[in-house]
This record gives sequence, structure tokens and C-alpha cells, in this order.
Amino acid sequence: MSLSAAARRLTLAGWSLSRRSSSIVSKTTSRTLPSLTRLPDLSRDRCQRREITSSSVVQPLRSENKVTVNFINRDGEKITVKASPGESLLDVVVDQDLDFDGFGACEGTLACSTCHVIFEEEVYKQLGRISDEEMDMLDLAYGLTDTSRLGCQICLTKSLDGVTVRLPESVADIRQSDGSA
Repeated sequence: MSLSAAARRLTLAGWSLSRRSSSIVSKTTSRTLPSLTRLPDLSRDRCQRREITSSSVVQPLRSENKVTVNFINRDGEKITVKASPGESLLDVVVDQDLDFDGFGACEGTLACSTCHVIFEEEVYKQLGRISDEEMDMLDLAYGLTDTSRLGCQICLTKSLDGVTVRLPESVADIRQSDGSA
């Protein structure tokens, strides 16, 4: 197998070849191969890529370009933060270091429902279509409502400036179970 074919296969499997780091020697061909590094998590950039592809001119994100997001945590406390358009609500919680127990356990890979959030009816209608994968995960969420969504799937836009997002009273997180059946 040629190096370029191996690089393509590794890329498809989520790996890339990096020439900046130390090298790895192939035992079968005695060739020196560049070391392997894991590709970045693309789910985090999902919102930015969608925004970039729909716009012909991309402007730098400035402080005046921020949107306000109001979170109502499980204790009923209101937490207000500023975030950049294009970020997901999960990104905002992580980047702002908000202490919401269990929030985003799967890191935005649509493998859990821990970033379950609840919107007001009029905001929910603005959010766009919900995917089948998101709906499947929401079926596992505690406190599901008609206006529930997963925070990892909601990308902020200027039209969401001032949005209020409520967290459910509890979260369905397998990591918090005691292991008993």
C-alpha cells in the first residue's frame, strides 16, 4: 500500500499524518512514517461551518457581534452570558465554564441527552428542523416537553439575542447511576 493510500485510509478512520511531530517507523517496509495525530472533533465546528458556507463574506467575531444568552439552571437561578453567533449552546456552557451537572457528557456527538434544554414556544419555532437523531436522543431525556431540544444542536444566531434557555429539573445521565438494575 502506498503512503498516500494509507494516509487516505487513516483520514477516513479519523486520523491524520503529521510531519511536525516525531516519526513512526513501519516494521513492514522500514520506511519512516510521520506520527499519527487525532483529527479535531468536527462536531464543535458544525455551527461555524454551516454559517461560513451560507455566507460569501465572513467577518471576524468582535465583541459587538456577541449575543446574550440567559440560562435558567436547575435551581431556578438566571445566568446571563455573552456568546458568539455560530456557537452551539453546548459550546457556550463549556467555554463559559458554567456549572451544570452532567451537561454535555458526550461532547456534542448526539450520543446522550444531557444537554437537553427547554425553550419558550416562540423561540422554539425559530430553531429550525429537528433531526431524527436528535429526536431519538430526546426520547431518553428527563422532563421532555414540546419545546425541548439538545443544546449541542442549537447554533446561536443574531436573531436569538436575549434568548432564555431553561434546563430541566434533572438530567438522565448513565454516569450518575449507582449501577444497580
